[in-house]
Amino acid sequence: MPKQPLPPGDDPDLPVSARIRARIRTAQQRFNANDNISDFLEPGELDGLLEEVAGKMQGVLESLVIDTQSDHNTQDTARRVAKMYLTEVFRGRYAPAPPVTEFPNAAFLNELMIVGPITVRSACSHHFCPIMGRLWIGLMPNEHSNLIGLSKYSRLAEWIMSRPQIQEEAITQIAELLMDKVTPDGLAVVMEADHFCMHWRGVKDSATKMVNSAMRGSFLKDASLRREFLSLINLKD
Repeated sequence: MPKQPLPPGDDPDLPVSARIRARIRTAQQRFNANDNISDFLEPGELDGLLEEVAGKMQGVLESLVIDTQSDHNTQDTARRVAKMYLTEVFRGRYAPAPPVTEFPNAAFLNELMIVGPITVRSACSHHFCPIMGRLWIGLMPNEHSNLIGLSKYSRLAEWIMSRPQIQEEAITQIAELLMDKVTPDGLAVVMEADHFCMHWRGVKDSATKMVNSAMRGSFLKDASLRREFLSLINLKD
């Protein structure tokens, strides 16, 4: 009986990236730049992916006519860039969500809570240029809300932001994640960021910032609550 071919996601003769893509497509899931794909990575594959990306990055450097053999500054650049993307700048694509300890709202807290400013760092998915900014989170808990530790807001924001992003989608992802984790009556998220795709290229305008918000529940319905939150975060600081 002839040997049956392995599914693409299990075929060791395929590149690591091809195996991961095959699993994602079989599951009919998305793998956009700002999606997390950690569920589709097998143990050890991140190391293999690093080697694959390093090889492709070496080709990019060669196509840029950089002599990585003679130039001592760029001899290991391909691997450094690959490691930076996979384990730091885009880590939120390949790592599972950070663990978050949840506590019951034993005191039935139902007043406005604000966390921030949280420093956020990302990379624009259009040019892979840095996005650097600040994030504020407002919560209106209820008796059924799950309270989480203060540091966890920063960890969850970092997990979302350490992917190629556009600010408009990033803030929505953060809002959806926190609504799921905390289940508050209302949630407000405001982000202010510098976009280096404007600083380094194009118009080269270093003064412009982008500010946007996502409002859910009572923050969306109650204008006075929304004003209170916006006045307390004081964006001008």
